[in-house]
Amino acid sequence: MTDTPPDDTPRFTVEEVSDAPTPPRARVDVSAQIPGAPALGADGEIEKIADKVARKADYLEGFLSQQPTGLTPHEPGGELYEGVINALKEIFDPEIPVNIYELGLIYGVEITPEGSASITMTLTTPHCPVAESMPGEVELRVSAVPGIRDADVALVWDPPWDPAKMSDEARLELGML
Repeated sequence: MTDTPPDDTPRFTVEEVSDAPTPPRARVDVSAQIPGAPALGADGEIEKIADKVARKADYLEGFLSQQPTGLTPHEPGGELYEGVINALKEIFDPEIPVNIYELGLIYGVEITPEGSASITMTLTTPHCPVAESMPGEVELRVSAVPGIRDADVALVWDPPWDPAKMSDEARLELGML
């Protein structure tokens, strides 16, 4: 097998270069990108502009501290709603060492602007030993959240609970991941 076609015309040629001129450096006008920045000049001036645009170590601090705008306290993400979710995360299933929210037993949380909370929940089985006491505990804990006027807990069996409703945190805690 050869590198040349049958008519002896080379497919490619190799040119060796011992010295090539350095290409010109690209020039970026930072002053056009930063309003009010002085025009680029000597190296000293470039350093001043670089100092102005240098990335600070705490550049995310302001971004992470911002709260969503336009949320009312009773909507998901609002203070009252998150307070109810945190209260639900403090209630643990007595047979499984995971809170009922991460376990997937809470199907819905609705809060009216007046502060009335409606919780839809289930249990792992209808024969759960806490079937009589768990809804009462949920009602008591949710009612204790500041800003909640009253709480109504609806215990439902449809759809039935299954392990697929658990959060990843619950699966990790139970060694299922």
